[in-house]
Amino acid sequence: MSAVSKIYYGAVINPETLTSYQVLPRCLLAVAASGEIAWLVEDVEDSLVQDTLAQKGCTDADVEIFALKHGEFIMPGFVDTHTHAPQVPNIGSGQQYELLDWLQNVTFPMEAKFSDLEFARATYKSVVRRIIDYGTTTCCYYGTLHGEATKVLANTVNELGQRAFVGKCNMNRNSPDYYVEPSPEASIDATLDLIKHIRSLAPSTSSPPLVQPILTPRFAISCTDELMEKLQKVAAADPSLAIQTHISENRSEIEFTLELFPSSKSYAGVYDRYGLLRDNTILAHAVHLSDEEKELVKTRDSGISHCPTSNFNLSSGVAPVGDLLDRGIKVGLGTDVSGGFSPSILTAIQHASIASKVIALQSATPLQQGSKFAGQALPIATLLYLATLGGAQVCCIEKQIGSFAVGKTFDALVVNVRSDSNGPPGLWGTAQSMPVDDTSEGRRKELDGFLERFMFCGDDRNISRVYVQGRWIGGTSFRH
Repeated sequence: MSAVSKIYYGAVINPETLTSYQVLPRCLLAVAASGEIAWLVEDVEDSLVQDTLAQKGCTDADVEIFALKHGEFIMPGFVDTHTHAPQVPNIGSGQQYELLDWLQNVTFPMEAKFSDLEFARATYKSVVRRIIDYGTTTCCYYGTLHGEATKVLANTVNELGQRAFVGKCNMNRNSPDYYVEPSPEASIDATLDLIKHIRSLAPSTSSPPLVQPILTPRFAISCTDELMEKLQKVAAADPSLAIQTHISENRSEIEFTLELFPSSKSYAGVYDRYGLLRDNTILAHAVHLSDEEKELVKTRDSGISHCPTSNFNLSSGVAPVGDLLDRGIKVGLGTDVSGGFSPSILTAIQHASIASKVIALQSATPLQQGSKFAGQALPIATLLYLATLGGAQVCCIEKQIGSFAVGKTFDALVVNVRSDSNGPPGLWGTAQSMPVDDTSEGRRKELDGFLERFMFCGDDRNISRVYVQGRWIGGTSFRH
């Protein structure tokens, strides 16, 4: 690890498990030039900062020290495990449709426009910039079926410094004539070309690299048996290649899928038949999985992207996230723009909370013995975990990001809930110039309150800085 280049001092929130997180009002955190966390000391009084730095072999002259103000705190960056970059221009459109009609009437016409590379360049630059400023440090992007336009997306993500998985959609049936791949061979050739392109991007200090390819069969409905067989071969030849797709979002979608694949007993069984369920597979939605499918997903160690905003908005249903967590299935959050009408993981957090409360209200049976999450409202610790470390687990990069520990990379947000932050009305006046209770316990309690208020009342205006691999790449204080 390289020498320390910057030290942060102040309040830190650090997720640990589904039920716990650290609240550290006076933390010293050192970041190396490589972007990795060199060391951290959890509780350092103001008067002991210089002594602690000296013990670590650092002085003011050696490194830059960033001291947070009262009402500011650092937390890990958000991980969006499912979104569609080319759909961002459609946010807020098509509220009257359910999934399949929404695709035909709203989504496919917009995605078809990305055959124009100039349109793709202009749009993707705006899209990625916006998503970064909303605090998403790692994003799983679906592109369109266009290989060249998806290269533009990957290039844009790389240039702006975000961590991401980028894939082109494989879709050679059940799409309009103007937006469908001509053959399985064409789909696979474009996919392999994109994978090669992404892996050739200029390397960074990050290992694995910031931008990685991801195999992206849009969903089973969009892929013929022949294309699925070819995707199986690509996946089998490259175990490190991540996979993303949709599953059990909408009941009509499930029925159609089983009609197209009559030899499979379930939606999850379709993917498993073609070797597409494995530990680095990300399954979006999972609203209507059967118990057997849940067990299959758990056995394969695949991850679920919970997209509550989209599930509500397209009238798809409410995913039983608590049950998934009790079964030990990996779960993260996704915005699923533009089925979801916000690119902010904060919105996903808020709607995940509401979704869990809806399930709790509808639960007519007493909680089963040993159940921690099913049939209950998700607590703050769980929501924080899903948005950060849980998402990292779904992406199989939890050893690198998602929380703060020595050797992990500094993918982080500086959050500002001060009265001068120009944030949303729900946070005005949350943090005055000085703490009300300056004891250690008082500071922890206050910081706990800051986090909860930010999660439920905050937005991008409260995200002052966004860091990926130790590099400042966004936020309200960033000069674009």
